[in-house]
This record gives sequence, C-alpha cells and structure tokens, in this order.
Amino acid sequence: MALPPIPAVDGPLNLHVVYPSSNQLLTVRDSNYIFGSTGTGLARLRIDGADVPVLPNGAFLAWLAVPAGDSPRYELLATRNGLDVSLTVPVRFPATPVPLPDTGRLIVDRGSVAPSGTLGLRGDERVRVSIRAPQNANVALKLSDGSAVALTHGAGVAWSTEVLARDLAKAGTIVVHRGRDTVSVATAPVTQMDVVPRRFGSLLNSDVDATSDTDQVSILRPTLGGTYKWLLFPKTVLEISGMRGSSFRMRLDSQLEAWVDSSAVQSVAATAPAPRRTASNARVSVAAQWSDLRIPVTEKPAYQVDVSGDALVLTLYGTVSNIDIVNFATNDPTVRDVTWDQAASDRVRVTVHLRHRVFGWLALWDRGAFVLRVRHLPAVDASRPLAGRVIAIDPGHPPIGTTGPTGLYEADAVLAVGQQLRAMLESRGATVVMTRTARGAVALGDRPITARRANAEAFVSVHLNAYPDGVNPLRARNGTNTYFFFDQAEPLARAVQRGLVRNIGLPDMGINYDNLAVARQSWMPAILCEGAFLIVPEQEAALRDEGFQKRYAAGIVEGLEEYFRSLAARP
Repeated sequence: MALPPIPAVDGPLNLHVVYPSSNQLLTVRDSNYIFGSTGTGLARLRIDGADVPVLPNGAFLAWLAVPAGDSPRYELLATRNGLDVSLTVPVRFPATPVPLPDTGRLIVDRGSVAPSGTLGLRGDERVRVSIRAPQNANVALKLSDGSAVALTHGAGVAWSTEVLARDLAKAGTIVVHRGRDTVSVATAPVTQMDVVPRRFGSLLNSDVDATSDTDQVSILRPTLGGTYKWLLFPKTVLEISGMRGSSFRMRLDSQLEAWVDSSAVQSVAATAPAPRRTASNARVSVAAQWSDLRIPVTEKPAYQVDVSGDALVLTLYGTVSNIDIVNFATNDPTVRDVTWDQAASDRVRVTVHLRHRVFGWLALWDRGAFVLRVRHLPAVDASRPLAGRVIAIDPGHPPIGTTGPTGLYEADAVLAVGQQLRAMLESRGATVVMTRTARGAVALGDRPITARRANAEAFVSVHLNAYPDGVNPLRARNGTNTYFFFDQAEPLARAVQRGLVRNIGLPDMGINYDNLAVARQSWMPAILCEGAFLIVPEQEAALRDEGFQKRYAAGIVEGLEEYFRSLAARP
C-alpha cells in the first residue's frame, strides 16, 4: 500500500533546520543526519558544499559528514530564481579527555581516578582502581599498609587493577612515574559495610508522577542507572548493603541486591530491629471483576510478580513461609489453585495457577497482607468484539517528542490519529478513555493511572519513531513496530502489529519487549505503537493526510478486534 503523494509547495524561501538545533550536542563525530525545510519544493539546497535533494513540499533529509574544526557548524545555502538564503547551524560535541603526551612534563587525568566519591562495599568485594596516564609511564597503587599493587596498561591511556574493598578502608594513592617526574593522586576510601553497624532504610515514593495515587512505588534497579526492575511498596524496610555516589544498594534477601536513588530512602533508627518477614495461611476471595489472593506477611516484603502464560509467579524476598492452608472460593472463574515453595532460606515463591491466560493483575498492600489481585476475563461477543469494551487511548507526548522536517510535532500528529481511533472504536460499541484530548502536556505517570482508574481493558499508546545520532536514515530500515512489557500484552501487541502493517503499508519491524513507562502497568494489556518515522519526509507528509491518519487508526482497531475476539473463543 503506497503512501499518499507529497503535496507540492510553491512558497517563498524559508530555510529552517529542525535537527540538529543550534548548538545541539551531537553524540557522533563522523557522519550524522540533518533535516528541515526550505519552505518550497522548487529550491536547490547545498549543505557544506554538497547537493541535497528537496522534496516537493520543501522537506529535506541528508546524511553528511559531521562538521569539524574548533567551531563546528553546518553551512546551508538555499537558492530559488536567483535568490539565495543562507543559514549557519553550530553544533557541539562532548568534552574530549585531557590529552596525555608521551613527552615533556608528566600529565595525568586527575578527574579520571576511580574509586572516587562515596563508596561503600563489603570487605571481600573487589574494587576497580583506575586512572588515565601516558602509555610510557609506570603506575602503581600504594596502600595504607605500605604495600603496592601495579596497574596494568589497557587500551589507549587507561591503567587499572582490582583490589579488595578492605584494602581501601583507608584511601590509597595512585603513583604515576616517568623519568624524573612523579604524580600522586589519592583514591577515595571505601566504607566497609560489613564492619560498620548494619543500616536499614525505609523506601519512599520515587515516582513523582504518581504522588496523588495509590500507584505510588519505590523504583529499584539491578545496576546503577539501569532499567527499572522492582517497583516496591513505599515504607518497605531493607538493609543498606552498599553505597556509590548518590545511590544505595539495598539487600532484598541473602542472594539478591538492587540499587535505588538515596533520595528515595529514609534512614531507619539504628535501634530498630531488622525486619523479620513470615508469610502465613492464605485465602482467595472472589469479587465481580477479580479474585484476590491474600497472604498475611508480618512486614512489607520486597517482591516481584512474573507472568507465565496461565500463571502468575509471586516472589517474596527476605521472607519465610509458614503457609499451611490456602482457602479457595468454589465459584472462582479465574484462579484454579495456588502452590508455593521455599525457593531459598529467605525467599518464597507463590504460583497462582489460572483457568486461562493472564489478563491483568495488581499488587497491593492491605492491613498487614500482601494482596495479588487477579483480573477476570471480560465477557466478549465474538460477532462484536469491541462492544462494551473500555479502551484507553494515549496520544503520546507532550512533554518532549520528535518533530518532522516541515515542523509537524509528534504530539499533534498522534492526537489526530487518536481522535480518528476514538471515533472508530465508539462506532463499534466501545467506551474510549483518552489520556489527553488537547495539546497540553500530560505527565507520563498520569497516563496509565488514568487508564487504571477507568478500569480499561486495553491500553494503546500512539507514537511516531525517530533515529538516534549516527544512524543513516537513508539506508536504515524504517517502518512500523509495536512494544509490550508484560507477557499478558504480547498477544495484543502481535494482533495490533498485524493490523498496522496491513493498513499503513510500511515495512514490518516486528514487536519488541521494552521496559517502557506506559507499558509497565499490569491491570490490563498495555502496548505502545510506533506507526511510522516522523523524521522521514515522505512519512511526515503522509501523517498530515487525514486518510493516512485513518489508516493508522484502522490498524489499531483491527488488532484490538482480533485480540478480543480471541478471548471470546476461550472456554
């Protein structure tokens, strides 16, 4: 299916660069893309002396060498009927490391020394000690007891070694020697976490977008600055097992630790006892739209919920089980049974076996009990699969978002698609919840909250794609893809992707598992669609066309119909 033709624009010269913007910080130094508009399709354009094609609507997209020199800048010249318009776009690059010559006065990069800043580890953990120094130097770490450890030379001017944290209980000194010159630089000391008194912290709400909702969570990561992994209840008390900069390492149980921003932790009084968590007899109760597994636990635990087809696997960290009885309701349409095992001495794994594939779930803490709320399947009429459904539509952005060559802003384009989508869904009997209906910004965290409060049965976030620096958009694959996070949303992602590819007609780039904020909600299948690449001029022009907006919306509708029809076929 072809894209709509690009309309011809015969206007005055109006040379404008969308990307890079003036003084943009580029992350590559060899080649990169530049795009914008000349204001007319009848212009001739040269950038840094190279001819650049101009599309009928005035848009251009080029892949060029990145400007060099002390003041790098793109030089553009647009010409039409003897009239010239020029434009200069300065750009920036990340600061280059301090040069370290092999001759002359000995120079080392003092800012590269590690460890530096706040660092707390157990004594038997290993610490990387490193510095940038000339290749022809000799480098050693002098410890507080007078012993020395040689640093080895790696790529470029990197020197490093590893020592035990206990060796740096007092600051060490990196000594760099070449000829008659010697430079000494102190490392930071390492706090010995297994020597100092044990410290505990109470988690605070770290999702600033959810401060007014019961969806408040404390976010923990497997690595410093890494992806979100554990979304825990605020006021969960955990031991602080390490420190690095402005982050704490928290002990979930004897086998697992995670990192959290120290601003999201409140110190617990040193006299407070260490938390002891025991899970006891559980029961499953049935409500109109869900079933609750209620497990009394002596204190809030760190936890993880994993979806596996027709089962939910709940892991309670730092917990022992004393579950002897699990009581079940006789009329439960969703939960078949519950089993548990003590996966480790302080880790309990509870498996909730369902009568069908997982549809939605929530983790709650209620008056001394961990509650895993499991959503029932909706009753679907296969002949009218969207009738009676509640669908949340999230036109992505603002804030942020990408912009096309002629200035089409992603948030405006996807709002137009969202409005078409709303009309199509309502014509099929669905109730539609829009996370935004105007151009104003909506906080990222508020979007899934809106859907959950409306008890939506599916959540679709509508977006448009772009490329990072260093990817050639004239050669790179571009098309349509769909994202999901929880396993329960994978069937919806596949169905919508099929519908989008059929209707939009761009290449099928598949579906992706991705830890995206709007896809992390668990109460309903949640997906994010990237229907087209807004920075590609032909696709930006198509997105201004109402017929193409309807094609994008129709693809999502077809996918939703396919997904809910599959639910109607389940026993």
